[in-house]
Amino acid sequence: MAATYDDLYAAAGVHSGLAYGAARDPLSALTAMLQGSKTPDARSRGDGARIVPMIVFHGDQDTTVHPGNGDDVIAQATAAAMDLQATVQHGQVPGGHAYSRTIHATGSGDVVCEQWTIHGAGHAWAGGSPSGSYTDPRGPDATAEMLRFFLQQRRRRLLDGLVPAAEKLAQSDG
Repeated sequence: MAATYDDLYAAAGVHSGLAYGAARDPLSALTAMLQGSKTPDARSRGDGARIVPMIVFHGDQDTTVHPGNGDDVIAQATAAAMDLQATVQHGQVPGGHAYSRTIHATGSGDVVCEQWTIHGAGHAWAGGSPSGSYTDPRGPDATAEMLRFFLQQRRRRLLDGLVPAAEKLAQSDG
């Protein structure tokens, strides 16, 4: 949705999913799920659209959706960005999974993408309820982290939108 309607989304999140254009039919979807997507469409839209900030979670032991798909989502999301700097943070949920969090940011520090690789996790929502299906309570809490990320992007997008709107209003009064 964010790849197609970049004007509507301040940010997007993917948990154990595929990149835009990774599949065109059930067979290619199954292939991408099992092997990762290496198609040009899954790597970059190449249409000069606005970059939609993205947060991605994927377990490195996922046998349902190949973990390389998380890399494909990030590659696609950052393809049009210039001079991004990646930093990797390592953490451990108390009593739970270890993880690597890669932050892709501009030189001014604006985060464009976050990629969370959850070590030892399979195909399940990270941080979900132990009573839920396809959830892994050993974390990290994907819901809380996505919400944090979305709220940060929302604030930045709102501020970015206010400046051009104010300039346009000022020009019409002149």
